[in-house]
Amino acid sequence: MANSKSSMAAVFATTVGILLVTATAVVRAAQDHGKPVARRGTPIEERLVPPPAVPPPIHRDHPARVIVRLETREIVRQIADGVRYTFWTFNGSVPGPLIRVREGDTVELHLKNDASSRMAHNIDMHAVMGPGGGAAATVTPPGRESVFSFKALRSGLFIYHCATAPVPMHIANGMYGLILVEPPGGLPKVDHEYYVVQGDFYLSGGYHEPGLQTFDMQKLLLEQPTYVLFNGREGSMTGPRALTASVGDHVRLFVGDGGPNLASSFHVIGGIFDDVNVEGGTLVNHHVQTTLIPPGGASIVELELPVPGTFLMVDHAITRAFMQGALGEIRVTGPPQPQIYDHVSGGEPVPAGAAAASGPLDAMADGRRVFNQICSACHQGNAMGLPGAFPPLAMSDFLNAAPKRAIGIVLHGLSGRITVNSTGYESVMPALGAQLSDEEIAHVLTFVLNNFNNRGGHIDPSEVRAVRAGGPGQ
Repeated sequence: MANSKSSMAAVFATTVGILLVTATAVVRAAQDHGKPVARRGTPIEERLVPPPAVPPPIHRDHPARVIVRLETREIVRQIADGVRYTFWTFNGSVPGPLIRVREGDTVELHLKNDASSRMAHNIDMHAVMGPGGGAAATVTPPGRESVFSFKALRSGLFIYHCATAPVPMHIANGMYGLILVEPPGGLPKVDHEYYVVQGDFYLSGGYHEPGLQTFDMQKLLLEQPTYVLFNGREGSMTGPRALTASVGDHVRLFVGDGGPNLASSFHVIGGIFDDVNVEGGTLVNHHVQTTLIPPGGASIVELELPVPGTFLMVDHAITRAFMQGALGEIRVTGPPQPQIYDHVSGGEPVPAGAAAASGPLDAMADGRRVFNQICSACHQGNAMGLPGAFPPLAMSDFLNAAPKRAIGIVLHGLSGRITVNSTGYESVMPALGAQLSDEEIAHVLTFVLNNFNNRGGHIDPSEVRAVRAGGPGQ
């Protein structure tokens, strides 16, 4: 009897041990999107985050049922400093959140339309292999919810957008996003992943015209946007909102083009894409300078950032970058790498005493950097401007007459006719306040004042802060 009890105890202990080991293995194998799933076959609630963030990589080795919940909302917010606009959104952001699933997953998509909406909305997902991409199944009036499911049969990066009539208007108001279908083996590990979608916006007012602006159907039909933007706002990824990395990091960008009309020539100034998933599919190109992304398309680009500094993301249809807002930044911190990149000299010589007048030498160097990266695109590298288009900063009577006035111009932009060196100019100076810090504005103005045969002077960051806070420029 004793032997029988002992045997039963051993069997029981062995069984419990096997169950514990098995349960632990199941939980570990089911780790997905940063949280454990109880068991294989349990539906997974997709954890959505606003751009430019993305959900973490998938570690599952099996398909699952993934529940995705989106809500369409019509909200008023700033499209540029001082300019408000009514966006139509998925989950309150432009673009809508990036959805991350695995090839073979069954996606159960819930689309709710906020009760305060004025319009019905739906969703067309380019990852769906079925009529309308789900659009017909998800026409959702205000206050209602629609549900449909699909199997993610092909890996890749795909656009989703609203397809309710008039379709171009819904897209132009911001109703688009990306869905990533990872291959069964997942994507290679990188140091950072970010999410960027370009869109063109058609406002009734002109560029930087303040106040609440409305949608302009005529501009849409003529394909003449007021703004071309990354992630739905001018300066959405500049200054304090810039993307960040460290020297030597490998960065992956999930890049899309919501349109509705313009293609994107996506480029990172000072960077070369190591790998580009052409059109968001499985074909990979290498060592690419600029990649073309059509409206309703996407691309996965990866690049290494081997030196410190600010790298500009642009649409290389370059007017859109510097005069319509298609500009973002990746700010890379870390030790200098002079064996890779070393700024020895360049530009105009700094006059004697200029460094002392402007503070530490690195402030003057920073001013030169900002000038070369941003100002020279319009005013040219020698600051002589372009006749009939952009006024000169060199030997500028307009600048030298009131140097402090330039603070407000850089912060808030300038439109209308001005006279520089007896010549009239009618071009638009974009607002750079969202893109540049107080220090950068002070440094670049000091650099310009002390170069290009100007009269010298010093702008302090505290003066920029005062004007930004509402004080007058002089």
